[in-house]
Amino acid sequence: PIPTKSAEIWTNAQKDLDTHLQTEREQFLQPEKDRVKAFRMLSASYIKYLQIFHHLEEAHSHLIHQQKRAAIRQVLDGAIGRILELKKEMVELENTEFHYIDNIIEDLKLLPQLLIPEDTEIPIPKYFIKENLEGLQQREKTLDEILASLQLPRSDMLFSLKAIKMIQVAERARQGRRRALFMKQIYLEEKRKRHTKLREQTGPNPDDAATCIQKVWRGYIQRKKTEKMREEEMIFLGMVRLFLYIQEDALQGEAQGRQEEEFIKDQLRETEGLDIRETLQDQIGQCFIECRHIIGRFPDYPAKEAGGSMAIFSQKTPEQVLDEGRDFLQDHDSELIKDSNNVHLMPLAHRTIDSLYRELAEEGVLIKAKPVNLSDYVGEYSYLGTTLHQVDVEPTPSLASIRQLIALYGILPLGSQTVHEKAPLVKALLLAGPIGVGKKMLVHAICTETGANLFNLSPSNIARKYPGKNGLQMMLHMVLKVAKQLQPSVVWIGDAEKTFYKAVPKAEEQMNPKRLEKILPKFLKALKAEDRVLLVGTTSRPFDAKIKPFCKVYQKIILIPRPDYASRFVLWKHAITQHGGEITKLLSISCLAKLSDGFTQGCIVRAVKAVLSELRLLQMARKPLCTAEFLTPLASQDPVYIEEEETLKVMLGAVLTGCLFSSPVAWAYLTWGSAHSAGALAWVDK
Repeated sequence: PIPTKSAEIWTNAQKDLDTHLQTEREQFLQPEKDRVKAFRMLSASYIKYLQIFHHLEEAHSHLIHQQKRAAIRQVLDGAIGRILELKKEMVELENTEFHYIDNIIEDLKLLPQLLIPEDTEIPIPKYFIKENLEGLQQREKTLDEILASLQLPRSDMLFSLKAIKMIQVAERARQGRRRALFMKQIYLEEKRKRHTKLREQTGPNPDDAATCIQKVWRGYIQRKKTEKMREEEMIFLGMVRLFLYIQEDALQGEAQGRQEEEFIKDQLRETEGLDIRETLQDQIGQCFIECRHIIGRFPDYPAKEAGGSMAIFSQKTPEQVLDEGRDFLQDHDSELIKDSNNVHLMPLAHRTIDSLYRELAEEGVLIKAKPVNLSDYVGEYSYLGTTLHQVDVEPTPSLASIRQLIALYGILPLGSQTVHEKAPLVKALLLAGPIGVGKKMLVHAICTETGANLFNLSPSNIARKYPGKNGLQMMLHMVLKVAKQLQPSVVWIGDAEKTFYKAVPKAEEQMNPKRLEKILPKFLKALKAEDRVLLVGTTSRPFDAKIKPFCKVYQKIILIPRPDYASRFVLWKHAITQHGGEITKLLSISCLAKLSDGFTQGCIVRAVKAVLSELRLLQMARKPLCTAEFLTPLASQDPVYIEEEETLKVMLGAVLTGCLFSSPVAWAYLTWGSAHSAGALAWVDK
């Protein structure tokens, strides 16, 4: 039975944990000065905790008893936190995010023959989604309703098509009438010219001149008669005096309205003046107290020339707000709007989270994440990593390593509040790599695995939205408020290099891609350890950005390479079967993997989709797939050239060396003091 099996797994995992804790206490009490030995110790401990993590997660997902699940959950969060701590130490020791530890796995006898070492894969705990499933489903339903309300239903679409057809018919008829009128005007103009030319030849005609004079005179006489008759009729009916009366009544009504307004104001002053004054004083005092609680000081009181206390409650136009903005007394993120004109944030003080959520969704800032899992990012483990590393050749990171980093820095901290508060804090993550390597897919995978909201702050998406400096601050304030309240949340910036352009191209000047450059650091500073909000940037051209501010924002930078042979082999097989294809002897996956060297995952998937159309799938029973069918759609796409990838490597190498590891870290020595060991082992303290 599952409960018995789960209990057995739990028992074995607890024994392994106790044994390993004792081993860690013995090994890490004394500083290890040998860098190789120190890394080996860390790697072995990292792998062991991954094994324990696998077993605990399996036991937790199968158990039904709530108290036992809660007990395992505490140990599970501790194991995750310890893994993240060890990863941080390994990165600081080797100055790289990618580690090649297959030789250590072999020593621990964990490596199956010719298979991915499953113990190095990061499992995604199922409780990330299950424990908040009802709330996530309700939020998804709400978002679907909002997005559906922005689109026309199918019946309305059909009606719109009919309306468009009717409009087209009417427009063609109108154009036909206009053409006929235009041709008539041309005909009359030509006729007039002929008559004019004829008169010039024969001389002026007295009869025509007399007729023209008669027309003008008769028209003038008739207009005068008509005006006189109208005046006589108005006088006979008495309408002239009535019109004067109407004007007099209108003026009298305006005077009465003004008198009534003055009377009401006098009555309010006499009866409720004192109460109104006390109410306003209380509101101003409470506002000042709340502001002091938030920003640590009382705000400046508006001067008499600026209107005094009336300026706090006055209604201003957007233009006045832009010119006369001052500190607004409200509950806000002080880091985000410090030293700025924030009177424009006044409307947000009394708005609900639901209304802000709806507005961001309607504006396209809050978007729906695509349902993709991290396991859908197909890629193979690198078996030659350690061998190349030993001969001083830096191996190309494998796609399996990319999956691990996304799980470690993106999914695990966002999925657990305990892990996020206690583990090394990562606020921002940058995914860099050529177009088509799956950067955007990984962003959606983070949201899918953790149930996170997805905010799109890409320069192209926020262009012409919330214009001006105050509008930008309002948008970020709304995003931050909703992201914190409905955490976990992911804030995604596509084409992240554009925010930090060295020089903005003329074609993109109207888009203003650098809007977020100065405010992003304040946005990150407003995020605390308890806020499960992650900023994720994606870029294919990081060398277009100014390196210093770029690195200051993005704490972790991960280079995603094009797939190697092993990953391409697995990807071709996966893509073909996923889209309904069948692999036969006529279809050589090995040949496709070899010929697609230099192409990204996106190129391979597009080639598969181009071949496996609905018609081709119907023909597959009598005409099996062959290798040559995939070559033409693949060759029609641009590969990633070695020069482009080398440029990315060199640039990111300079970034990592100059920015991420600029702090004084003892790279060659691993020192574990007593306090450090106590803090590290506190994660899994029983």
